Amino acid sequence: MPDLAGMKRRTLDAMEAASAGCDIRDAHHPDAVWMGSHPFNEMPCADAASSVWRRLRMSIPDMERRTSILAAGRSAADARSDPDPAGVVVVAWMGHFQGTFAEPLLGIPATKGAVNLRCCEAHEVADGRIARSCVLFDFLDLMRQAGVWPISPALGAEGMWPGPARPGAFPDEVDANRGRRSLETVLAMHAALGEFDGRDLASMPHEAYWTEDFMWYGPSGIGATRGMAGFRAHHQIPFLTGFPDRRGSGHYMRIGDGDFAVTGGWPSVVATHAGEWLGLPATGRRVGMRVMDFYRLEDGRIAENWVPIDIIHVLLQLGVDVFARVRHLAGHPETALPPRGEAP
Repeated sequence: MPDLAGMKRRTLDAMEAASAGCDIRDAHHPDAVWMGSHPFNEMPCADAASSVWRRLRMSIPDMERRTSILAAGRSAADARSDPDPAGVVVVAWMGHFQGTFAEPLLGIPATKGAVNLRCCEAHEVADGRIARSCVLFDFLDLMRQAGVWPISPALGAEGMWPGPARPGAFPDEVDANRGRRSLETVLAMHAALGEFDGRDLASMPHEAYWTEDFMWYGPSGIGATRGMAGFRAHHQIPFLTGFPDRRGSGHYMRIGDGDFAVTGGWPSVVATHAGEWLGLPATGRRVGMRVMDFYRLEDGRIAENWVPIDIIHVLLQLGVDVFARVRHLAGHPETALPPRGEAP
């Protein structure tokens, strides 16, 4: 059996070293892949270590990693995915990078004050080394903090994600048995969501898997909601209106650790933009959504759910270049038409 607790600790140490600017090539397989939020997307891990993290530190030089949730486990199977993640060891992290926003980042103007850059990471570990990483930054939330909001206001509540109501970071412990039960509850809830008949919310019998006053923390652009009524009003109904044919396309990880469970897909959801969403009228375009879900369970039911989604990448697929809009708002508009045949 793999030493999950040892892998959890070593992977956390590698994450902290990467964000601090240390050389972590030995922590990765030579051909390891790094997958991140737009505009970084996919690259070798070595390139990410030398470019992505360096770029972040140039903008937030005193950047400090603040851990809210750290989980590890062997992934459950998902027959929809190729390859099936069954048995793959994954270490997942959720938290913020806190520091002084001293220099612009990706066209987002620096505030010269404190910011909290939301981030979630998942690292596939094989033979004691990282084989694949998925890292989702919420750059849209950083834009909000910088005062250059580029899209329609969120329907849910915007703001810094709180950590779990009960401790969620145990770097040297893994509770696989309890985690298995937590994951089973989450996957049963997912199955209930999949029963949607396209017309009636009641066709999704998923209420029983949530506590009465659960918190759902959506990405910036969607915002946070409370309880089933808030979840439906501020996220579920707008999402199903915008993407009525949405379906799960498979997970690269499905792990449980104690009272926490984590899933993620690249993409996790595919759908057709058939109705208004985030203020955008239907485009008819097909999109894939990069998503992770971090769950905390309480007495066998989901009490909190943090949901990083690469919203900027979804909007790009719908024809909206969020970074171009931010550059414009920050005083750097485009001054020439794009070449013919290229989307603006």
